[in-house]
Amino acid sequence: DKSGVITELVNQLDKAGKLSDPVSFKEAIHNRESQSTTGIGEGIAIPHAKVAAVKTPAIAFGKSKEGVDYQSLDMQPAHLFFMIAAPEGGAQTHLDALAKLSGILMDEKIREKLIHAESPEEVLNIIDEADDEATKEEEAEANENATVSTDNSNQDNNEPYVLAVTACPTGIAHTYMARDALKKQAEKMNIKIKVETNGSSGIKNHLTEQDIERATGIIVAADVHVETDRFDGKNVVEVPVADGIKRPEELINTALD
Repeated sequence: DKSGVITELVNQLDKAGKLSDPVSFKEAIHNRESQSTTGIGEGIAIPHAKVAAVKTPAIAFGKSKEGVDYQSLDMQPAHLFFMIAAPEGGAQTHLDALAKLSGILMDEKIREKLIHAESPEEVLNIIDEADDEATKEEEAEANENATVSTDNSNQDNNEPYVLAVTACPTGIAHTYMARDALKKQAEKMNIKIKVETNGSSGIKNHLTEQDIERATGIIVAADVHVETDRFDGKNVVEVPVADGIKRPEELINTALD
């Protein structure tokens, strides 16, 4: 069951010498679950905590062929478990790595590969490979955003343009999963989108005044306070961050209405 999975993964981290206080770390994991489940659907759970009980950042991986009832968002059993342990005031690079992992797991092909992986080495290889891909995509996107902002002035302003802001309490998993779900969906619908993340590494991909002026609609998928005064007069859809992961198409359509 869910609490058995948590215990097993906490023990794994403890055995590897990553925790100074496994009891309080486990407590923090359960506290996080009580806010909202980290069973994000699609067979994945990412229990995580950012606390002083963590000595060095680490991720424990587990899988279950039969699946475990993890009270996931889509009510389906979870098969892949990534427990993320981040130290309080954790170094930025580690938090970025965790954020990236969350994004990688949104990819169905990668999830398939992980389910069939036979060894820890294979799991690492799959994630490394996907990580390289994600880095390339991020660089391409940064360049694209730079060009978009310079040619904003001569953009066809009738073309639909959606903005989004994603944020969650720890700023690790859900913030980035919602971002990726919205971006993937927008691409499918051939809609231009820009997503600002309010994550553990601060605000990334900040929405500019020009962006906001041009926007057809704005999605705020967040479980923490986000500065929304800047969107006055715009069509703003405000939902919990989990909805960004679960219902991206619906949100984009509502923003465009």
